[in-house]
Amino acid sequence: TESTGRETMTAHHMIRRFLFPPMTPRFLVRVAFVAILAYLFFGHVCMPIRIQGSSMEPTYHDGGINFIWRLRYSGSPPRRHDVVAIRFAGKSVILLKRVVALEGESVEFRQGRLFVDGKGIDEPYVRYPCDWNLPPRRVEQKHVYVVGDNRAMPLENHALGQTSLRRIVGGPLW
Repeated sequence: TESTGRETMTAHHMIRRFLFPPMTPRFLVRVAFVAILAYLFFGHVCMPIRIQGSSMEPTYHDGGINFIWRLRYSGSPPRRHDVVAIRFAGKSVILLKRVVALEGESVEFRQGRLFVDGKGIDEPYVRYPCDWNLPPRRVEQKHVYVVGDNRAMPLENHALGQTSLRRIVGGPLW
């Protein structure tokens, strides 16, 4: 029983020391190092965002939290159907939108259905019908055409259209 008591004291002491370590210079250097790594990782590589608005319903919900993987498009451009994070105004306003057309393609909506280069595109992520009509428009070089998944919203309430590839800051993790 005496050895069990010492082991308990040792375990208790170890837990306490783990939770409340002594403030040694070595400990402070480790804390500073972890803080700098967290700042770099969450500020420049895997940026947290709060989703505001319902333009991407039902894929992403208003008030949800996600992370933007900023390295996602460092080696290749986005593809059709990818969800991308777009720097809208400054560094603080970021929109999530879906890529529906690539550079050089013609995009249009007829009676709510998406057409790229005159061919109807299947969009299984769109759950709510719409009646949008937009005449054909050609996507410029180094741009993509983006739109939200919630097509039941009136066209006037949507931020959609061409965006420069330079404005795409990454893609959501999930």
